[in-house]
Amino acid sequence: MTDDGIVKRMKVIVKDHGGQLALANAIGVDQGFISKIVNQKQEMSYYLIRKLCFQLKYSPEWLILGTGDKKISKPESAKLITEIQMLRTEVDILHARMRAYELELKEVREGFEPNQKVG
Repeated sequence: MTDDGIVKRMKVIVKDHGGQLALANAIGVDQGFISKIVNQKQEMSYYLIRKLCFQLKYSPEWLILGTGDKKISKPESAKLITEIQMLRTEVDILHARMRAYELELKEVREGFEPNQKVG
């Protein structure tokens, strides 16, 4: 589930832009998408984070972690967003590997159940 802090900061951004519809129009997304995020019916996506940071100049550090300045004016922000995306991809890969290992472990355990006779 999306972190409560990110949702709170998302609500600040909505307010800054005069509401969900105005924000959605500013970044080219559907207002329903913004509503789902704010009401915690959908996870905050890196697609949305990227739009908020690139198009509206919100700091990824502030948006994700709640630290630092709210707005950015530094050119290295694009580099930071790319690094965040790369880290997210790595986390997704690790989760997929973990699920695969869990399935493999389950198969191994089922092969050694105590009620099976060996030999």
